Amino acid sequence: MARRAVIVVCDSLRQDLIRPDTAPVLAGLMADACAFRAYRSVFPSTTRTSSASMATGCLPATHGLLGNTMALDEGEGLVCRSVGNPDFRQRMRRATGATLKVPTLAQRLAPHGGAVVMSNVSAGAAYFHDPDGWGYVYHRAGSFGPGLEPETGDRHLAIGIGAEGDRAMTDRFCGEVLSDRRPALGVLWLSEPDHTGHAEPLGSPAHLAAIRTADDRVAQVLATVARLEAAGDAVLVVVCSDHGMETTRRTVDATARLVASGLKDAADSTDIVLAPNGTGAVIYAAPHARDRGPALRRFLEAEDWVGRVFAGPELAELGMPAGGDVLLALTTAADDEPNGYGVRGRADIVADPESSKSYDGFGQHGGIGVNEQNPFLVVRGGGFATARATDHPASLIDIAPTVLRHLGQPAEGMDGRALPLDPPQVV
Repeated sequence: MARRAVIVVCDSLRQDLIRPDTAPVLAGLMADACAFRAYRSVFPSTTRTSSASMATGCLPATHGLLGNTMALDEGEGLVCRSVGNPDFRQRMRRATGATLKVPTLAQRLAPHGGAVVMSNVSAGAAYFHDPDGWGYVYHRAGSFGPGLEPETGDRHLAIGIGAEGDRAMTDRFCGEVLSDRRPALGVLWLSEPDHTGHAEPLGSPAHLAAIRTADDRVAQVLATVARLEAAGDAVLVVVCSDHGMETTRRTVDATARLVASGLKDAADSTDIVLAPNGTGAVIYAAPHARDRGPALRRFLEAEDWVGRVFAGPELAELGMPAGGDVLLALTTAADDEPNGYGVRGRADIVADPESSKSYDGFGQHGGIGVNEQNPFLVVRGGGFATARATDHPASLIDIAPTVLRHLGQPAEGMDGRALPLDPPQVV
């Protein structure tokens, strides 16, 4: 009997949007398997950070990837960079001497059956599952095997983002990866409903259609797993999202406001650098500017677009480093008002100077809002209780140690803990 694990991520799918009419397969799975209703994401609640946290079982302070964007000093002072760019791994190595600070599942499992990741989100989110090439990562921007050797020709994952790309990727994942190559761990990260949620109102016909396509892809994987189990494999199946979404209420040019306040020298200055992360942001400071921390906090706490500011020990409680270049973090103001389709939760977002896209009226995430911190997690197989809904605390960082326990491997050095097999039923 081969022990194997499969993770499927429906990017940004809120738990409250899983219903029999919107996602019948997922709704049935949550009723029949073990559903962790109190499951939460990390901060920033962005896909790239979530990818690293899922891969390492660690909080951002431990693994070192601090958002969809990060400030790096590559020799000329702090500059905000997009983690989504395919070359960010190289930039991070130049600036810090490494990529992630701790081992990934791919590294831990390299001698024990290996890991294969197929991802249709940003390149950075895909590559930080395995930034140093211990296993296989397939992405439309470039696919790599052990040692970061390129997978070219028919081996490359040549797809587009969105529903059709997810469909083609899932076909290959179920056939080639799960059925033929049979790694100890297979990870499938779908672009939907995140891709549509960033471009259409939450709950709109287009967004609900995207949720349904993700539901269809989960059905494909479950059908494949059923065949593997019938052949004798013991498969742990983890189906989840990495975060939820809020509706964007307004977009704020936070960097311009810092400059206008006199607390940042110029929009492109390296003294104080704001890294936008949707409904959250991280503020970095050069050594000579760290004494501006108290004034920056007072300024931000007086701004109507800011929900909460974190500094010092509060950063550690948030799972962020309380030192080094990081000075402050913030989450934006939010309310519980519904959008035009009745989906509750609106929040301000921080403008990204590198992006011209408008998210106003569409979905966004990155902070600690009620809805973006309401992803879903359901686990099947591996000895987990069935027909169980539980409010036992659970986090994205608990997935990796849960996988390793099933595969008979140690999980030392992880911030997360393996989820209980028989958690208390919701009363």
